[in-house]
Parts: sequence; structure tokens; C-alpha cells
Amino acid sequence: MSSPDPAAPTTAPPTGGALLEVAGVGVRFGGVVALDGLTFEIQRGSICALIGPNGAGKTTLFNVISRLYPATSGSVTFDGRDLLKVPPHGIARAGIARTFQNVALFPGLSVLDNVRVGAHTEGRVGFVRGLVGLGWPENRRMAAESMSILERLDLAHLASRPAAGLPFGTLKRIELARALASRPKLLMLDEPANGLTHAEVDELAATIHRLRDEFDLTVLLVEHHMAMVMAISDHIVVLDFGRRIAEGPPEVVRNDPKVIEAYLGTADDGDGGP
Repeated sequence: MSSPDPAAPTTAPPTGGALLEVAGVGVRFGGVVALDGLTFEIQRGSICALIGPNGAGKTTLFNVISRLYPATSGSVTFDGRDLLKVPPHGIARAGIARTFQNVALFPGLSVLDNVRVGAHTEGRVGFVRGLVGLGWPENRRMAAESMSILERLDLAHLASRPAAGLPFGTLKRIELARALASRPKLLMLDEPANGLTHAEVDELAATIHRLRDEFDLTVLLVEHHMAMVMAISDHIVVLDFGRRIAEGPPEVVRNDPKVIEAYLGTADDGDGGP
């Protein structure tokens, strides 16, 4: 495993208590245990990475938090609220946004309109009604805010372009912009470096740090690119077969024998996960 980029930001996150508390969460699909009594907290303003082998339960937890999967047991508390009582359509309004392993954009819509989809989750006028001109003042405000986010991500020059046909790394940034448009407190990134070039991964790491500070975000990250994880994370939770086997700051986790055996491997194994 290679060392983190020494040029990556290492500023300490602000403190303010736990924003997300996962307590004893279990998920079963028939006889398959996907999560087994998972417990951890994410502090406000921090970047927390969730790592582990494929099938360890990382995306399952994302889907529980997003209310796509029901939890068989345990609780999830977000900003003092019982998240498991929030319907799926209320997650964005509660202050949670996510990206996906596979880009989930509308290829026929412009880049700006794809981002505006995210902005409409916190507005009073739905996206379709906004497209036909209803709620014009709010629609104009959301368009301006979406364009501002595109500018921060160096995407403004593509605002009128359809998403179809754009490079994969660009589509990843557009999806990130759409998530930011919903004004989240918690941003969940599911393998954001997947499919990116080495240079794009380095740029992504710096961007996540910058956006955390500019948007006052807390970030939960699932990622197999270990150099990036170790460089940007304040806290790491390691899963194996649905259980937490270790957690702590990067310097502790990377030297934990259980983590090395289950996931990281030796220095000769390379810097990526399975």
C-alpha cells in the first residue's frame, strides 16, 4: 500500500458532537447476514471512511441510511432524529445526500438541469413544474445556486451541454454537484474514485476536503482507493462480513493486524482494495 499524497490537506475537522449514530444495526436478506450489530459514530464536520472487502456491507449501510433497505435491528440517529422513521422521499429534506457507485444522471438533460434536480429536493416547486415555468422566482434562485456549484467544480462551461457523451470523470463531478445542490449536512460518497485516472483521484481528494469546509459538510465515504482514504479521512471504520473489526484514525487503522489480514494486505500487495 502506497503512502498518502503528502500534498493532500490535513486540517483537523471542527468538533461539535456526533451527527450520525449507528447503533447495533443488523440487516438480513433471508439467511444472509449483510450487517451484524454495526455500531459507530460520525462527528460533525469530519470525513469518515467506511472500508472493507467487497461484500463487507458498506453499500448495504448506505442503503439503510438512505432508507432504501430496512434495518432488521438497531437504530440510526441523524442530527438527533430517528432516521429509521423517515420515509425514503424525506431523506434529502432531512439533510442527507449521496452519490452512487454507478453514475445516475439524466443523459438527455443539460448539466445544469441535472444539478437542479438536486436543488428541487429542498424547494417548494417540483422539478417538472419548474421546467414548465411554474414557481418562477424559486426556479430562478435554484438555477443560480446550481450554476454557482458548477462554477466551484469547474463545470460552468458545460452547463448547457447534455450529460450524454461527457467523460466519466466529468459525470462523477456532475453527480457530486447535484448532491451538493440539495444543501446536505451529510454527504455520502459511494466509491467516488471508481473509474477515475490517478490524476483525477488526486483532484477528487483535494475537492472533497475543500467542499467539506466550504459547505460545512460531514462526509461518509466508501472507497477502495486506499491512498486517498488514508490521505483525507479523519476517522476510518473497517467492516468484514458485516461486522466492524476496527476503527480509528488512519495511522491506527493502517497498522491494525486484523485490518491488514482482512483487507489491506502487505506493502507488496499494492495500494488498492479488492
